[in-house]
Amino acid sequence: MKRILILVAAVALVAAACGDSTDETTTTAAAGATTAAPGTTAEPGTTAPPATEPPPAGPQALADACEAGQTDGDLNLYNWTEYLPYGAAAEDGEVDDLKEAFEAEYGVNLVITEYESNEAMLAQIDAGVPYDLVVPSDYMVTVMKNAGLLLKLNKAAVPNMANIDPAFSNPPYDAGNEFSAPYQWGTTGIGFSYDVIDDADGISWGVIFDPAMNADYAGQISLLDDERETMGAALKYLGYSLNTTNEDEVNEAADLIAATKANLAAFISAGFEDLLVQGETVVAQGWNGDFLGAYDAASTDDYDAYEEFGYAVPIEGGAAWVDTMAIPATAEHPCSALAFINFMLDAENGATLTNYTYYASPNLASQEFIWEEILEDPSIYPPAEMLQDGSLEFFSDLGDFTNMYSDAYARAKS
Repeated sequence: MKRILILVAAVALVAAACGDSTDETTTTAAAGATTAAPGTTAEPGTTAPPATEPPPAGPQALADACEAGQTDGDLNLYNWTEYLPYGAAAEDGEVDDLKEAFEAEYGVNLVITEYESNEAMLAQIDAGVPYDLVVPSDYMVTVMKNAGLLLKLNKAAVPNMANIDPAFSNPPYDAGNEFSAPYQWGTTGIGFSYDVIDDADGISWGVIFDPAMNADYAGQISLLDDERETMGAALKYLGYSLNTTNEDEVNEAADLIAATKANLAAFISAGFEDLLVQGETVVAQGWNGDFLGAYDAASTDDYDAYEEFGYAVPIEGGAAWVDTMAIPATAEHPCSALAFINFMLDAENGATLTNYTYYASPNLASQEFIWEEILEDPSIYPPAEMLQDGSLEFFSDLGDFTNMYSDAYARAKS
């Protein structure tokens, strides 16, 4: 039995629609006037052809010339840690090896480099490292496109864009998916052991931030090492928006994290789920798919990890996010990047990704191939009202105020 994917309402972030660099601009002359294109002389009583913007150059021109299925060299993918099934990880997850499948279909090598935060990725792209494809989260797409770090997508080369769920086809962080295509989406919350938390219903961020609540397991708690996510959790616990631009609220959240630091086992963004399953922590902030994937991997015929561990978005709310595929302006192989985007938006390949990551898919055509246990799990596909009532918030690009978060988070960890 299949369950229809919840169509989530778009939540306002921050985005401005960008004009196409090839749009034609017409200059209108006064009645009876004579105009001429630069460098030419108009005959009396005639009107010169309208002036146009120059055609795109460099990587954008190369990308715009790509055809569907065309490649132009090996693809250098810069992706989050363990965010594509290949090799032993695909085998362990009992899904197809998508790296091997892409290489076999297109005859090019897929070279994967991994990162652990949006900010780490941004630093590399801003420095000019020529990756062909990156996987930025929603708010980071806004940052990168506004900084001129991304190419517009040549949608003629990505016919599988038609498979995208309408809920993700015109996102506020990138109107019309001009610069990005959705990859996965999910939530940030708390993974925990039932030894210390009896019931996921009513769980509070206080199990991390309130010493009166976590006294029995102090030292067995982890927070993400991510300035927006970790500051966001503290802000939600305090009753504020994770996109606040109030300096007092940001400083209060930083003070809370600093006060919590003594009770932490680690700030960690890669492997937090393993620490939980291995018993080194009992409560952890993290991304839903990482936790659920770890629980699934730990389960055997004789042991069900889901009976020992849980995941929940706290009652104060948490973060919702969309990860995307985007092509840096420094890409050397934009055609191969477009081919990979189209490959990942294939219905079966998109389902394989979700069946491996345990994150929700923005690919509507993938539904029939996604495992039923995933489609029916509210910790993967949360109720739509959680987005509508503000319990779950998407991160917004805060512009220069982001520096306030960076400084406050650095101070909290020091």
